[in-house]
Amino acid sequence: MIDQELVLTTGAPANGGSCVARHDGRVVFVRYALPGEQVRVRITAERGSYWHGECVEVLEPAAGRVPSLCPIAGVDGAGCCDLAFADPAVARELKGAVVSNQLARLGSYEWEGSAEPVGDDGPTGWRTRVRLDVGADGRAGFHRYHSDELVTDLQCGQLPAGMIKGLAEQSWRPGDHLHVVADDDGVRHVVSTGRDHRPQVMEGDYHATQWVGRRRWQIPVTSFWQAHRRAAALYSALVGQWAQADTGMTAWDLYGGAGIFAAALAETVGESGRVISADTSRAATGAARAALADLPQVSVRTDSVRRVLSDANSGADVAVLDPPRAGAGREVIEALATAGVPRIVHIGCEAASFARDIGLYRAQGYAVEQIRVFDAFPLTHHVECVALLTR
Repeated sequence: MIDQELVLTTGAPANGGSCVARHDGRVVFVRYALPGEQVRVRITAERGSYWHGECVEVLEPAAGRVPSLCPIAGVDGAGCCDLAFADPAVARELKGAVVSNQLARLGSYEWEGSAEPVGDDGPTGWRTRVRLDVGADGRAGFHRYHSDELVTDLQCGQLPAGMIKGLAEQSWRPGDHLHVVADDDGVRHVVSTGRDHRPQVMEGDYHATQWVGRRRWQIPVTSFWQAHRRAAALYSALVGQWAQADTGMTAWDLYGGAGIFAAALAETVGESGRVISADTSRAATGAARAALADLPQVSVRTDSVRRVLSDANSGADVAVLDPPRAGAGREVIEALATAGVPRIVHIGCEAASFARDIGLYRAQGYAVEQIRVFDAFPLTHHVECVALLTR
């Protein structure tokens, strides 16, 4: 069945960037299509009872289809911008529908809404950092979708002007990764990493400057920071608002990374309060210690969240969690409930794991007060979800 082409009519959006279609009763997940389109689909994979395919021709387009906002994405192109063909407002509606579906299926919770834009800069040129891989020919590129092949045209719609200028014309060490950051001071940093050598600074410095409000972070170019240039400030402000921490309270910043949320929590609990920020990344916690050195109420631990929770001598008044894509999971959420944390702000960057975690919180007696979904990765199917839960 692989490489066979079918004419299908697409239905609802599915988590992961596809739309659901059917052929002789079999579910087909179709990439590069919008709901309600008639498309010619090339089957690319069989997974048990369902197939995966990609739209190779649009026969009857939906009203929300626009000329691609990324010149290198799409079928046989780079895997960077899998929704570049959707009007941004339509894409936000689709993302909201996917989150709604996942919450109902995996969290037994009803929610409706659309993804909100992050700032008013538009859907292109939003990215602050990108990783490129280097092929055997020494050229840097983006991967094709689920492929080792590289696209060496670097004009991705997510990247701001000048971010990758000149990189496509240079020859690099085959097999390396290029980490490129355009920081908040307008400086470009390029660092090369590989299996058999230490990180090499090719341009700029190894640390990039990032600001949230008046606080400055020095983040290793190879470490995590929010990809969207407006996201860190937006999430920090929202966490500060939803946490409702007060003077003298104890707050946990779990999966805290470089301590963005710890800084926001520290402002509200004051020097008589306490903030514990925990992450397994030494680079991230090192950046947090440096950036928050003037805040005696903040303690930064390089450790797993599970160990931090098991070692806690007492509970917290509020916890903020920003776990990786796999989510927090049952053990962590049960530990939070056992500790009696009354107020939780939970952030998730993958709709299914976020929805599953919401269900786990509810099973532990937490109520969902608010959910907001952000279009933090325009031109792609990815979202950022934030929930406020109380006991």
